[in-house]
Amino acid sequence: MEGLWALGVLLLSCLLVPCPAGSQTTPSPDQRWQMDPEEAPSQHRARPVQEQEPGGAQEGLHSRPRCVRCCEPPSPHFSYPPYQPLPQINMTILKGEKGDRGERGMQGKFGKTGVAGSRGHAGPKGQKGSVGAPGERCKSHYAAFSVGRKKPLHSNDYYQTLIFDTEFVNLYDHFNMFTGKFYCYVPGIYYFSLNVHTWNQKETYLHLMRNGAEVVILYAQVSDRSIMQSQSVMLELREQDEVWVRLYKGERENAVFSDEYDTYVTFSGHLVKYSGDP
Repeated sequence: MEGLWALGVLLLSCLLVPCPAGSQTTPSPDQRWQMDPEEAPSQHRARPVQEQEPGGAQEGLHSRPRCVRCCEPPSPHFSYPPYQPLPQINMTILKGEKGDRGERGMQGKFGKTGVAGSRGHAGPKGQKGSVGAPGERCKSHYAAFSVGRKKPLHSNDYYQTLIFDTEFVNLYDHFNMFTGKFYCYVPGIYYFSLNVHTWNQKETYLHLMRNGAEVVILYAQVSDRSIMQSQSVMLELREQDEVWVRLYKGERENAVFSDEYDTYVTFSGHLVKYSGDP
């Protein structure tokens, strides 16, 4: 123990004794601290020394301190303790028991309307439906007549209405046999036809009339022989319109031939389309 104590006193006295001025080593200007990078921080001891400017010490100037190594480097077998990482626990593998189901949340806002999709395939045919209620009775409209004349007629000083004495068809009595006129009770489109027998060596001159106006003419020139002459037309009639045949007045001698045995003159008409139909 005494030897160890004496060795410590000797080392302490060496540290306290100042070195001679000439024995100090002048370091480089940029060196301030010297430390062996291989030495452990706990094994280093550094002490500051004053640095003199080149050319010797000058009065009034302060010297800069520097550090020099004052102890031996540690043993080459010295090493830092190895790094030992702390164990980490993966929390994802620590799965507990399944909890209870939570309450239903509030309904979110409606999103924007999406683009319409393509048309789907036709579905299967459905079953036959039940029979519906019977509809209203079809409303049909008819009008027709056909009349003839067995007596001849000669012209006079005034216009004459051709009167017929034979009735073939007169549906709903729309044709008046006394006046020789057809009265329209069903408005629509009608078809009319007129057939006469001319008189030889005489002119035949007739008009089909509507409400006092001439519509079409039936005409045959003077000839040595008599012929059958005809005329037809379609007219759109309103309710209460009148249609008849008129013989021209006697400025020129004209006539219509017929006899009691045969019917040479006929006048017919019928409804083609009712005005109320689509």
